[in-house]
Formats: sequence, structure tokens, C-alpha cells
Amino acid sequence: MLVQDVHIASKISELKQVFKGPEKSPFLAPRGVWLNGSQLVVSDTGQNRVFIWNELPNSEYANPNLVLGQESEEGTGRNQNHTVSASSLHYPSGLWTDGQKLIVADAWNHRVLIWHSFPTENGQPADVVLGQRDFESNEPNVDGLNAPTTAQSLYWPYGVFSNGEELWIADTGNRRVVYFKDIPTKSFAAADLVIGKPDLSCRDYEPNEPIWPYSVRVDDSGRLAITDTQYFRVLIWNNWKKAVGSTQPDFVLGQADMVANGQNQFKLSPNERTLNWCYDSFLHKDGIFVLDTANSRAKWYPEILENNQEADDLIGQPDFNTGSENVQNLKGTDTGLYWPFSICIEQQQLVIADTGNHRVLLNKLLV
Repeated sequence: MLVQDVHIASKISELKQVFKGPEKSPFLAPRGVWLNGSQLVVSDTGQNRVFIWNELPNSEYANPNLVLGQESEEGTGRNQNHTVSASSLHYPSGLWTDGQKLIVADAWNHRVLIWHSFPTENGQPADVVLGQRDFESNEPNVDGLNAPTTAQSLYWPYGVFSNGEELWIADTGNRRVVYFKDIPTKSFAAADLVIGKPDLSCRDYEPNEPIWPYSVRVDDSGRLAITDTQYFRVLIWNNWKKAVGSTQPDFVLGQADMVANGQNQFKLSPNERTLNWCYDSFLHKDGIFVLDTANSRAKWYPEILENNQEADDLIGQPDFNTGSENVQNLKGTDTGLYWPFSICIEQQQLVIADTGNHRVLLNKLLV
């Protein structure tokens, strides 16, 4: 499917291709995408598997080079329809790879999996597990929902990010981001620092801290973006180290201040400033792309200059005042975006997990 079949008119992006995964076993609600050069990695979240293509696909369907979480590309069961193991997945979400290491947020197993040598076989077991004592456990916060939060525990970790040396995890259910100064080589490693909370034992619900951090991104200059889904905002620090503890961000997008929390700022329709259940963002050059998920659009801010800033352009809707619940979208959204959950940029290649449409969009970036 080519650009003329999909309405994603924008001066910042040109759609090159719609991609739906393997023809015999296509995507179901993919929630994670990552690019490493021409290598594409996709969390096929609804079917509990991760697909890997060594080269960007050039057709609507293409068989993967590798599948993780299942023994074959046709497998779809939660934890392979068995108990949790080093080779199983349950609702995989965020991804990161540099082509050597691979890191997957195995969200509903309350853990993060690390392959220190890039996988070469279907269903290959991970080398390291974080958030659990071993590969056969999957309780939230190690000992269950009511267990205390620690430097070793995770609860619904949806997002991961690395620069190849350090590791950040969006520990979503614990309302925090945890940081490891080195990518762990041993399981059940303890985090070194916490972002969004005073310390690693705290799990408060404070509006001046991240409420539901779903995604974490850090760029080469050290800027940090946390997509804070439940308060419909993105939090930005000019230097991630200043975010350690509970220090407030330099900027907030989507709300007027750190206390405001309205869906579309309590307006009937979205506009250039508003967000509604945003799930991911990606720092690019001096600006940021934000996936405004419930409005079924991606917003582009070429510079981040002030709180509650207006976006400059968008992908997925004809204008800033149209969202998922407007009448023109009630009969379907396959000609635009529908609840996009993940975005990644590699040079001028833009990839979006168009989750509600069960597909991935491969775009040429024009900014």
C-alpha cells in the first residue's frame, strides 16, 4: 500500500509504505517499534511476540528473519501458553537495540529482558532478566502487588531506552523511571538512580511527579523526555541528570502547568496545545515528535521553548482540531492514524506503530 492510499498529508513527513507484518500471521496491536540502521524490530504486542527484519521491508507483507517470545512466527500465546520462562513474552512493548544487544520491556511479566548477543534463533532465551529474581517468576514488584517498591522491582514496565552503555526503564506501574549506569550483565540487578520519585522505595501519586510514565527517551545532548500518559502530558528536562529524584521538569507539553491534567485540556476538540492519552515521544534535532495517541495523531515541535507550547505540524489528521472521536472518523480511520503507540526515527526514516490499525507506517521524514 503506497502513499496515495493513505491520507497522512503533512509538510514534515511523506508516507512511503504501510506494513502489516507476515502475511499468514499479521500484526495484532503492535505497541513497540525500533530502527537500527535498516533493521526493524516490532513488538507484536497483542500476540506476545517480537519480530525482527534485518532489512526494512519493501512490501505490505514480509516474513521476518526472526521471532522472539514464540517458537515460530505463527505462535501467539501468552508465555507460549505455558508458564513464564526466559524465552516467553506477555504483552511486550518498548524496545531498544544497537544491533548487538537487544532490550525488551516484557510489560505484563513485570520484567525487562536483555540479550547481550543479538538473537540468531527463533524463540531464543534472554540472557538477563530485570525486575524478577529469575526467569520463572513474574509477580509485580517481585513479591506481589502489595510488596514494597525497591531498586530491584518493576511493575508494568512499558518503556526502555539505552545509549548503548546506560539504561533507562519506564517503570510505569510504580510511577517512576529507573536508571542503570551500565546495562546489567546479571539478573535481578538493582537500579542506581530513580527519576520522578525522591528515592527508590517511593511510589506516591503526586501531580508534580510523573504519574504514569509510559515512555522514556534521552538524546545525545542529554535531554530527557518522559511521556506521562495519565496526565496527558510530556515532561522534558534539558539535562536528564537534573531529573534525578523528584526535580520538576524544565518544560511540560500538553498542559498549562504541572498540576493541570485535562484530556485535551477539558476542551470538546483537540487543538495545537492539547494531548489525550499520549504514549510515546521521540527527540529529534532540536525538537520532539509526540504521539497524541487518543487523538490519533503525531505532533511535531521543532523547538521546545515554553510550557503548553503549540505544535508546529502533525501527522495523521487533516488539522489540529480533529481527533479520534470526531464524526469524520466514526466509520474508520484506516486512511490516517488510529491510536498510535510507538515512534522511532533513524536519520530521515520515521516509523510509527499504528496500533489501532494493526500495522506499521514507514515514512520519509522531511524535517
